[in-house]
Amino acid sequence: MTLYMIGLGLNDQKDITLKGLEAVKKSKKVFLESYTSRLNCSVQELEKLYEQKIILADRELVESKADKILDSALKEDVSFLVIGDVFSATTHTDLYIRALEKGIKLEVINNASILNAIGIVGLELYKFGKTTSIVFPLDNWKPETHYNVLKENQAMDLHTLALLDIKVKEPSPEDIKKGNNNPLPERYMTVNEGIRSLLDIEEKRREGIFTLDTFCIGCARIGSKDFKIIAGTAKELLEKDFGEPLHCLIIPSKNLHDIEREMIEKWK
Repeated sequence: MTLYMIGLGLNDQKDITLKGLEAVKKSKKVFLESYTSRLNCSVQELEKLYEQKIILADRELVESKADKILDSALKEDVSFLVIGDVFSATTHTDLYIRALEKGIKLEVINNASILNAIGIVGLELYKFGKTTSIVFPLDNWKPETHYNVLKENQAMDLHTLALLDIKVKEPSPEDIKKGNNNPLPERYMTVNEGIRSLLDIEEKRREGIFTLDTFCIGCARIGSKDFKIIAGTAKELLEKDFGEPLHCLIIPSKNLHDIEREMIEKWK
């Protein structure tokens, strides 16, 4: 009996590794974590290739009711699928720790995540500082953490990767009855919205951290065939349409290596 924690990569059902696919096919239950990211394919496409019924695992199941997954793994092989790499989110580390505490045999099968795939823009990965997230504000909650992280990274002359928020709601009982058991996209933050968030904070604080003249790189659907990367000032990127999700935003450091500059020129 083994709990396989398997990264699926960034694009579609074909991004799973051969080792991961072998583990899925011999598992008795297959869970898909469905709330931290999304693939460019449906659950039905996953099930067709994997030849397995997939159980969607929402935040409540993974974080509050994880024993449903772990108890199964005490009796039979179970696969827990994660979009990107297994440990891109801390909630998966918690699941790993709880499995260890229960004496469950574990096997981790890694895959690509945005943290390494973003290297396609041409910036040196070891020159990235702390990664941050830009989240949708609420009426009484407008976080500025991403602005603070950018400020800290700039002080150390490091690149900043900002992941953009997603809001996903689970399918209703009516949807499930109709055979649609996919998570329903509610809202995905765009590069444009991420830029506006930073500009709004700049307008309030006036620290010169992020302005319309700040050079940045907008990315969409990294890992897919139709990825889009555009480099330019914040003002220029505000006018661009990056298309379908997922999006992220990079603010490079001021001092770039010649190879970095040469590569970025390709995205202007």
